[in-house]
Formats: sequence, structure tokens, C-alpha cells
Amino acid sequence: MDPGSQPSSSTTNKIERRLIEKNRRNHMKMLYSKLNSLLPNYNPKEALPLPDQVDEAINYIKNLEEKVKTAKEKKDGLLERMGRKRTRGGGRDGSGCSNTKPPQLEVHETGSCLEIVMTCGLENQFIFYEIIRILNEENIDVKSANSSLLGDSMIHVLHAEIPPLLIQFGATKVSERLKRFVNGSASDIELLQPEFWDFEIDTDIWSF
Repeated sequence: MDPGSQPSSSTTNKIERRLIEKNRRNHMKMLYSKLNSLLPNYNPKEALPLPDQVDEAINYIKNLEEKVKTAKEKKDGLLERMGRKRTRGGGRDGSGCSNTKPPQLEVHETGSCLEIVMTCGLENQFIFYEIIRILNEENIDVKSANSSLLGDSMIHVLHAEIPPLLIQFGATKVSERLKRFVNGSASDIELLQPEFWDFEIDTDIWSF
């Protein structure tokens, strides 16, 4: 058989390496594109250079981690105060019975805008901070939060923006997750029967 009729082993190896490298690059492009699409300011028509995409993703992740850390610290602080109150025993009426009001949640979606209204008793404010944490986890950008006192209840109104890629199904997923959490928290609160926490309630607008 003529040796020239078949490619040499070195040529075959070169072709295989080129093919592997091409597949690797295509796979990396796909991963970078997917990562970039998760950013809140993603615009497929104005794609940034690859190094800028990576830098923006890193900055966004760091900012998100800081928000989650802050929300967790607030939640832990409130839960700690609730624990100290529980050790003293009794309910807010002094009879050992709790007058806790179960939280109520409403989620309204208009295009990319999301409005969340939660009404709850003064003793379960940690739910509000947990809602913000969940929104951050779901890549929902919280724009503002307005808290107001009405009798012995608090009304929290959050305005957020849904990323373009999540508009179709993201709002439904987030709404279901929030409702599951709030309903589960209501059951836990009924079992815990905590007293009021000794902190001041602010009625103010928070900007994010």
C-alpha cells in the first residue's frame, strides 16, 4: 500500500487537536454568553468585549453577595432578639397566648416591573428581610421598599425590576417561591408565639 495514500499519524493528531481546541472555544463562548445574559444590564445587541463582560460579572456577583450578607445580618439580628424574648416566656397579652397576625402577601406584575405588598404583625419583621434576600437570589433587582405602620401591623411595599430573560417565567417562579416562604413562616410563627421585639419601627422609603 502506498504510504502517501493515507494521512500520517502526526497529521491526524494535529487535526484532532484543532478540532478539540475549536470545540473548547465554542464551549467557552457559550458559557460566557450564558453568564453575560444573567446580568441585569444585559443587551444582546450591544455585547461588550469579553474581558469587560467578565469584569462586569465579577462586580455584579460581589455586589449581590454584599446585599445578601447585609440582609442575612439583619435577619440574624432580628431572630436573635426574638430568641431573647422567647426565653422570658408569655405572650404579648401576658396570658401565654400569642396575638400574632399571619402575614399576607400580594404580588403584582406589570411588564418588567414587580410590586410586592406584604402585611404582617410587628413581631415578624424578619420575613420582610428574607423576601429581599430571596429576590436577590432570583436576580430580581429591588429598586425601593416602603414600610409604613398601620395600627399593630406593618405594610411593606417593594418595587423591583425583572431582567428581560426572566420576564416570561421568572415572575411566576418568584411569586410562587415567595408565597411558599411566607405561608411556611406563618406556620412557624404560630408555633413560636414570640413577643414584640424591642426595636423601633421605621416608616420610611428605602432605596437600593
